[in-house]
Amino acid sequence: MLNNEHSLYLSNTEASSQMRALLIIDMQLGSFRPYELRHDTFAVIDRINILSEVFRKNEEPVIFIQHDGTKENCFLPGTEDWSLLPELIRGPADMFVSKTANDSFYKTDLQTILRSRGVKELIVTGCATDFCVDATIKSALTRDYSITVVADGHTTADRPMIPARQVIKYFNWLWSEMTPTEGGIKVETCDAILGA
Repeated sequence: MLNNEHSLYLSNTEASSQMRALLIIDMQLGSFRPYELRHDTFAVIDRINILSEVFRKNEEPVIFIQHDGTKENCFLPGTEDWSLLPELIRGPADMFVSKTANDSFYKTDLQTILRSRGVKELIVTGCATDFCVDATIKSALTRDYSITVVADGHTTADRPMIPARQVIKYFNWLWSEMTPTEGGIKVETCDAILGA
């Protein structure tokens, strides 16, 4: 359960003077077979659920992004692999965006959805750190969004010669060091975002 402190923090911070949205990228069954394939899977899911519930209470957009891998013959829409992880909480007002590239903005409705709701700030979570999460963050940066990456709210798998934990640490550092655009970029833990 969320306490009032969390809800008050997200609705009363200076940053909330501009509308924000929570992006949940590619948390799909096909990427988590088995769940242990990805680093810290269940804790990442828990953090995403906590954040999404706070966003819903504040009537701020929660947007699930799902990869459509039709051209790669995987993650086919309507299949089990394409489905969101069943542990993720969903609400009736949540939105869903289908994408066909790493970048969640590429030939999707995401930019239109964000503009129509006056969203200027993105809180970013999801999978995989080094592919779709990274591509989306960099694309959002060039569109002048304010970006907060949830440092412990994204995950990936071990890569050749690089364990997942190190990949995540590296990208958190990389994003925190990027040159800001009009909106800026920061990397914060879930607890820091919630004001704990």
